[in-house]
Amino acid sequence: MKIKLLVILFFASALGLSAQWKPAGDKIKTDWANKIDVNNVLPEYPRPIMERSDWQNLNGLWEYAILPLGQTEPARFDGKILVPFAVESSLSGVQKELGKEKELWYKRTFSVPSNWKGKQILLHFGAVDWKTEVFLNDVKIGSHKGGYTPFSFNITPYLSSGEQKLVVKVWDPTTDGYQPVGKQNTKPEGIWYTPVSGIWQTVWLEPVNNKHIVAIKAIPDIDSKKMTIDICTEGTSFGDIIEVVVKDGNSQVAISKAAVGQPLEIALANPKLWSPESPFLYDVDINLYSNDKLCDNVKSYSAMRKVSMKRDNNGIVRLQLNNKDYFQFGPLDQGWWPDGLYTAPTDEALIYDIQKTKDFGFNMIRKHVKVEPARWYTHCDRMGILVWQDMPNGDRSPQWQNRNYFNGSEHIRTAESEANYRKEWKEIIDYLISYPSIVTWVPFNEAWGQFKTQEIAEWTKAYDPSRLVNPASGGNHYRTGDMLDLHNYPGPEMYLYDAERATVLGEYGGIGLPLQGHLWQPDKNWGYVQFKNSKEVTDEYIKYAEMLKKMIRSGFSAAVYTQTTDVEGEVNGLITYDRKVIKLEEARTRKVNLEICNILTSDK
Repeated sequence: MKIKLLVILFFASALGLSAQWKPAGDKIKTDWANKIDVNNVLPEYPRPIMERSDWQNLNGLWEYAILPLGQTEPARFDGKILVPFAVESSLSGVQKELGKEKELWYKRTFSVPSNWKGKQILLHFGAVDWKTEVFLNDVKIGSHKGGYTPFSFNITPYLSSGEQKLVVKVWDPTTDGYQPVGKQNTKPEGIWYTPVSGIWQTVWLEPVNNKHIVAIKAIPDIDSKKMTIDICTEGTSFGDIIEVVVKDGNSQVAISKAAVGQPLEIALANPKLWSPESPFLYDVDINLYSNDKLCDNVKSYSAMRKVSMKRDNNGIVRLQLNNKDYFQFGPLDQGWWPDGLYTAPTDEALIYDIQKTKDFGFNMIRKHVKVEPARWYTHCDRMGILVWQDMPNGDRSPQWQNRNYFNGSEHIRTAESEANYRKEWKEIIDYLISYPSIVTWVPFNEAWGQFKTQEIAEWTKAYDPSRLVNPASGGNHYRTGDMLDLHNYPGPEMYLYDAERATVLGEYGGIGLPLQGHLWQPDKNWGYVQFKNSKEVTDEYIKYAEMLKKMIRSGFSAAVYTQTTDVEGEVNGLITYDRKVIKLEEARTRKVNLEICNILTSDK
């Protein structure tokens, strides 16, 4: 009888939580929005490239309040918000704007599992936009500035017995500030979208020992048949040892040990190479020992692949993958959702866009002025897709010269703005450096906040020489980095050429098709050109593809089509914003895309 009563109470509690939340507003939504369980929101392990077996998800319903700047913790909160969906999103259940004059407060309680006694407890935030202050049991334990990278705090000293009170305060001025914002805008219209404020990735707890692993940096070198792995640790001392075990399925292929703080060079006699056609990943076990005692173990993975450039027999600088000419072709992927804005409703939804990109026959994604949760990059690694990673833009836009090498005066940022750009760009690279799918860093796009281009490009290349640097996608152009990147709408055009670097078409297309019932707004929808049905759009897409083929032979080494999905008022996606309709004829699109991807090998 007692067990039945507990079961009834549990389900009553779950139903009570569900009753406190529903999607806000009347905008279109994906089908995945209907699959959200407020008691189990985004339940997947949030960092699969460095995984431990024990953790606790803090996603779900939190209390929230929006107050004027400079207030103390509110005595009463406004209601419930579903974490980790931004306060402006439908799935938050709130859908309210924040703005520069207000702050967003969150509160919840949690309990630390009893079997974590004696452990150090880490509180992780996947990403919070933008300035975050964290309080535990009425003690401010830390702060963070940056909207796109994970951060964490060791909360062990501030824990009390019983329930723990967690409060988070967020300030986000969006485009009224200088920080990276991507396509967010306080006045969304056209190519600028709804602001994203507050917690927008998973919040979670993790127990570790006093001596533990903090970060992994894995860089492959297929020419020397080795993998270099740097392990960052905390609490370790002289004599502690890192052990790395590399496996191919159940077979151990390499093992290496080093003192903490020393990089490990792991030789692989017959390495299997990673590519979009064969995305092989090695499993990697990393162990931390002290006095022969295992203090920490994390599961990871890595891949052997190389990205480079080489001049071909016609004098054209070609991009290469694993020392072979490889034409990179994919869509501009902005990663926005009508219901969750920056946050996909479910992991299944997160996978969907990548899978459809593969289904369309592409081999690359340009992740446009946004950074994704860690699971997105792992899905790219596992499914096999190359990624160009943009830096989200911010600050003012100087003059834009896209059809010549820049001859004007570069934008001068304030010291504070410049320091913040450098800090956030470095944090993004540090966060993503071990994902093999990422092959290109893109620090600037179309002069948006562009400054000190040559210095930033050279710093990026020096900081991570294992990848290519596209210094300024679409201009302002300088003779620096690895690529000259042209933008042209709607059709492809080569109006500049660089004989020393790879010339790429960083954006083209934008063929629009508005479909009633799948629109973010009833009017003011646009594409660079618009058509009436799927056949017309596909015909135009293939016309551009045939033009692109000729330009590939004469000099283009990569191309990016705009875009994966519709986004808010933009209706130029291959798929509708709600992901319910594929707008092009998929078989015809896939056929011509595969011809483009394989053109450099099929022509030989």
